[in-house]
Amino acid sequence: MKGYKHIDYSSYDHIDHKQPIYPLPFIKDSSVDEIYCSHALEYFDYNEGIKVLNEWKRCLSEGGILRLSVPDFDQLIKVYEQNNNDINSIIGPVFGRWEVEENKFIFHRTVYTRQKLLQALEKVGFKEICDWDPLEFHGCESNSFDDYSKAYFPHMDFAKGFPISLNILGKV
Repeated sequence: MKGYKHIDYSSYDHIDHKQPIYPLPFIKDSSVDEIYCSHALEYFDYNEGIKVLNEWKRCLSEGGILRLSVPDFDQLIKVYEQNNNDINSIIGPVFGRWEVEENKFIFHRTVYTRQKLLQALEKVGFKEICDWDPLEFHGCESNSFDDYSKAYFPHMDFAKGFPISLNILGKV
């Protein structure tokens, strides 16, 4: 994404800092205007996730924004039910599987519902918590930025489908 510094555990050309997203000791307190995180918080268990959110809050300036996207467990249950309770229809988004190095994988360690994610953000002290629309933020054209924040069921059916990601924004 243009205008952002990319921190990622994976090795891609666009990554500015190849490292985990927690902790972030190289970032000064209150020095970042916005943090964008799509489908990464769920790789930490719930208690670790609270620590991650606290770290991100430390980095954000007053009025700073955390723009967060995670798999929406309630929506995944709908996908499961609409696929005749076929577990294969939701295995990927529920458990994740991310190759961070050759033959080294990490997996999701928690799931989030709207209520659980809102509670976590409130516990850490984020304010003005609300939804954000990835189609408005990124665009929905075929050449627009695409990540899991725009995940839909059926796949990419923005007109008739429904989102399977929770896209929540909180301010410091």
